[in-house]
Amino acid sequence: MSSIPAPLGLKPPTVLSELLARADVRFDGARPWDLRVHRQRLYRRLLTQWSLGAGESYVDGDWDCDRLDMLFERLLRADLDRNAPGSARFKLMLESLRHRLFNLQSVARAHQVGERHYDVGNDVFEAMLDSRMIYSCGYWEQAQDLEQAQEHKLAMICRKLELRPGETLLDIGCGWGGLAHYAAERHGVTVTGVTISKEQLALARQRCAGLPVTLLLQDYRSLQGRFDKIVSVGMFEHVGLKNYATYFDTARRLLAPDGLFLLHTIGVDRSAPHTDPWIERYIFPNGKLPSPAELSGALEGRFVIEDWHNFGPDYDRTLMCWAERFEAAWPRLSARYDEAFCRMFRYYLLSCAGFFRSRQGQLWQLVLSRPERRGGYRSFRPGGVTA
Repeated sequence: MSSIPAPLGLKPPTVLSELLARADVRFDGARPWDLRVHRQRLYRRLLTQWSLGAGESYVDGDWDCDRLDMLFERLLRADLDRNAPGSARFKLMLESLRHRLFNLQSVARAHQVGERHYDVGNDVFEAMLDSRMIYSCGYWEQAQDLEQAQEHKLAMICRKLELRPGETLLDIGCGWGGLAHYAAERHGVTVTGVTISKEQLALARQRCAGLPVTLLLQDYRSLQGRFDKIVSVGMFEHVGLKNYATYFDTARRLLAPDGLFLLHTIGVDRSAPHTDPWIERYIFPNGKLPSPAELSGALEGRFVIEDWHNFGPDYDRTLMCWAERFEAAWPRLSARYDEAFCRMFRYYLLSCAGFFRSRQGQLWQLVLSRPERRGGYRSFRPGGVTA
């Protein structure tokens, strides 16, 4: 990695110093969560672009911080977005308007997140994730490491879905096929999985070869058929508020009357008019995290909520594991990716860890059923499962 300029020691604008002080953060402070400023242009970028400017200037090497996760926990707990500088606040208002006026997750745009994030390179994700390449929150109740946390999560999902041999399972957003492989191998079900990432699909097909698993490059809206069970893990964040009705109508159409649907999604503690601008531009294009009100409103009249399980703190620990593994792998990844990519991925993983630690970010698993399901449902909570 190229060298970063030494701290400048220049005095920041008072408005920024006072704003960060609300979160107990300082420019050029000595604590792990303080910012070390390398280029004076950082102040202008924060004043005019706020969170987008913070992320872009970090990637460009304008500033550093020993513990980005701790920094973002403090910034988010202080809710500084509500007090962003004037010009930056205006740009956030425009971003909110864009989300309100346009369907950013239309069929025509659905593949953008696959092309710009999930297709970035399987070598990055293989290095960062567990052996099954599960790119979603692990379950850490009794897990000792990332591998166990992800296996316990898969086992919990299958138990919640009450999978039985011979059943059909639809996996909406199948990723690299880890859940499809696990469910087919451990529970004897036939799995159909869909993804919008070409790179994910190619590797998932290799990993699931020889099992009753069919994997497709397809948008969820064009799915046909009928399935005993449906699962969707870490995909709903790409659906978008304008498409919630279509998404749940599609799931209801595809689900057998007595079936179960498990939805695993990141959520936010309150409704937000837009996604973080930096995350949307550089990591998850067109993303939108649901609030409890938005999610329950879309489900009303479509599904019965049988269970709503929140284990948001587990995502903090999962992200910190991913960040540690990414940093350990960087010496070999650096032959293919540049320093800006390393700083971008580090910023993404650690800022998201702070997001969950602040409790603005939540992780939910909902078990849903059609109203005509017979016999009800008994919620399942494992202490630690391996079957």
